[in-house]
Order: sequence, then C-alpha cells, then structure tokens
Amino acid sequence: SGLIHDAGGSAWWANLLGDGVVGGVGGVLVFLPQIVLLFLLIALLEGIGYLARAALMMDRVMSIGGLEGRAFVAMLSAFACAIPGIMATRTMPNARDRLATILAAPLITCSARLPVYALLVGMLVQPTTMVGPFNAQGAIMFAMYVLGGTTAMLAASIAKRIQGRKYAMPFSMELPPYRVPTARSVVTMMWVSASAFLRKAGTIILATTLALWVLLNVPVPSTAQMEAAGVDVSDATAVSEYTLNQSAAAAIGRAVEPVFAPLGFDWRVNVGIVASLSARETFVATMGQIASASNPDDPSTELANLTYQSGERAGERVFSAPTIVALLLFFAFALQCMSTVGIMRRETGSWRWPGIAFGYMFALAWGAAFVGHTVTEWIVGR
Repeated sequence: SGLIHDAGGSAWWANLLGDGVVGGVGGVLVFLPQIVLLFLLIALLEGIGYLARAALMMDRVMSIGGLEGRAFVAMLSAFACAIPGIMATRTMPNARDRLATILAAPLITCSARLPVYALLVGMLVQPTTMVGPFNAQGAIMFAMYVLGGTTAMLAASIAKRIQGRKYAMPFSMELPPYRVPTARSVVTMMWVSASAFLRKAGTIILATTLALWVLLNVPVPSTAQMEAAGVDVSDATAVSEYTLNQSAAAAIGRAVEPVFAPLGFDWRVNVGIVASLSARETFVATMGQIASASNPDDPSTELANLTYQSGERAGERVFSAPTIVALLLFFAFALQCMSTVGIMRRETGSWRWPGIAFGYMFALAWGAAFVGHTVTEWIVGR
C-alpha cells in the first residue's frame, strides 16, 4: 500500500489500489495463519477418528439442548465456518434435530469473527492487563467462544420446543478405528478450507471493499463546494474528511442511524455494519478505510481518535468501552453473512427459515448490544 501511494501520490487509482484493494483484502488475509491453525486442529481430530467418538460422548450433553451427538460435530465444524457446520447436519437422520441445528449453528463463534474480535478486544483492554493468572484479552476472547456455544445450545433447545415434542430416535453411529492421519490428508483438508477462505477474500470481500471505496469517495466535491464550506483545499486531511462526510456511504450510514443510535454507533460504524452483511471480516477493512488507517491490518490507533460529529455526544470518542462492548455482543449474535443465508436456503429448501434466523438473530444481537452498552456505560461511564 505504501509503495502504491509513493508511486501514485494522491491519484484516484493509487487510493483505489492502496486503500481499497490492498488495504481492504489485506486487512482480512492477515488473519489467514490463525484460521489455518484452527483448520489444522479440526483436520487432525477428524483424521485420527476422534470426532465420531466425540459425537458419541457428547450425546448426553447435547441432549440438554434436545439434540443428539451428531449435532456436536456440526457445531464443532461451525467454529471454522457456519457453512460446513450447516452442511454437516446432512448426517443427522432426524429432520427436527437437523433444522434446530441449522438455526443455531450461525451463533457459534466462527473464524470470520476472529478479525473483528481481535480488533475490538485490542481496543478494549491493554495487552498487559491480567485477570488473575490469565491475560485479559485472551480471557475475553475465550468468553466470546463460550457465549457463542452456550447461546447456540439455548437456541437449538428453543427451536426443538417450538416444533413440539415427538418421538426421539435412538442415537447410533459407526465408530471408525483410530488411525494416524497421513500428512497428505491433513494438508488436503486444510487447503480445502483455507482456499475457500481465500476465494471469499478474492471475490466477495474484494468486491465489497471496492464497492465501499466507491461509496466512500463519491460524489467527488468540487473545489468551489469545499471552499464554500470553509474547507482548506490545500489540506489533504481536511479534503478527505469533507469528501467522506458528503459521500454516498455517509448517506447510507446516517439513514440507518436511528436503528443503531441507542447502541452508541454513529454513521461510520453503521457503514461497517452494513458492509459486514457480505462477510463479517469486511468490518475491519471498512473501518480501516473510513479511518484512513496507515496500517489497514490494525486501524485501532486511528479508530481510537474518532469522535462523534454532532448531537449531545459531539466531541466524545466513538469507540469508548460501552460502544466496543455493544459491538462485540452485536457481532456475537447477528447473522451477518449472506453466504450462510444462502446455504440455509439450499439446505432447508425455503426462504422461510433463513428469514426467521436472520430476524431472531438481529433482534437478539440488538437487544444484547443495548444491554451491554447500557450496563457498561453505567459502570465505567462514557
């Protein structure tokens, strides 16, 4: 990005390539090593033959949520991505169990949430903060995983109850022998999962970041307009800020502001929320573009300096502790992945269930974020 800006200066193509392409996609690809490590662990568990035994051992635990042991394998797969988790429900013979698992799987903390959590948790607490013997950032990240898993179980239990009580099929499955997985099989499984992530970064996320860059930079204000508004046209920062405030993206963010204002989100955060509907990971790249971050992989420094531009909170920091907590809870529960919605439609054969999932998760996310923002504001202030 730096080399592109050095070569092109302030030219539009340099901003497009440096900020939109490299900054947008790079802000997501930087998390590929952590995600590959997650895929590696799951591939080893499956290759050894442990997952089938885990399903057998977890049958009694999953029955608390009204599910059977095979649902555990689907839920575990959802930690990598909700899409393979939903597809894994095909092995479940009971249609009611399968539907309940499909409706609950997107609540599991998937790899797409990792970039968002890493950004927000890093802004919330310092790396040196400890909670007893544990690092505070690690403790919060672990708590987000526990929250996702617990909520998924509760959602599955409620879904089963809504469908009514019927005869439960006895649980039985074939256990494969323990074996040492070959390096080739493990690497192949890792590559299939990692390449799917790379394809999403090269298609959905790339298209989203490019579209977002256009929305953030159009319409282009004329020199006369900026001078009439009192903007120093020789000041690149002032020009960039004025262009952003008058952009199409700003209009979209302000249009949905009444919905998210109680959560502490301003129009710039709203733009990130809207962009994340294509893929959760794009929130990091979006906020990096909005903040004109010098390091798109970690725009936390620039985001920490963003302030509300109007209203009773004008001049206060946008990313205060209450707002960050609200964002964490919102991303924990909201269904912000249209690919997941699409696979739910294909697996259920109807738009009814994806619509129900999107609606109840949005309501849950908004409610949890509102409570989190209110309680945190009451404890630590704005």
